[in-house]
Amino acid sequence: MSSLSDKQINLQLEDLAGWQRDGNSIVKTYHFSDFIEAMSFMNQAAFHAEALEHHPEWRNIYNVVEVRLTNHDTGGISSLDIRLAKRMEHIIQPKRL
Repeated sequence: MSSLSDKQINLQLEDLAGWQRDGNSIVKTYHFSDFIEAMSFMNQAAFHAEALEHHPEWRNIYNVVEVRLTNHDTGGISSLDIRLAKRMEHIIQPKRL
């Protein structure tokens, strides 16, 4: 696995609303209605992270979850970071009946 190029990262971030580059990471802050909703998001995201064997750096303060994704093995942003960010975005999408 290698880091993505600047061009690849910028292209991927176009499709990830609210995600921004911060050095060798991509970051996003999620705001939820309450603590339970924030924790539910983190629990769901944890299963995706485990499946990818790629774990986020994150913190939770009540209804806010701050996420930082980077690949320590490559020293930059990899396709695993993008895949996990996309899975996190899928979690927060409104459920359709």
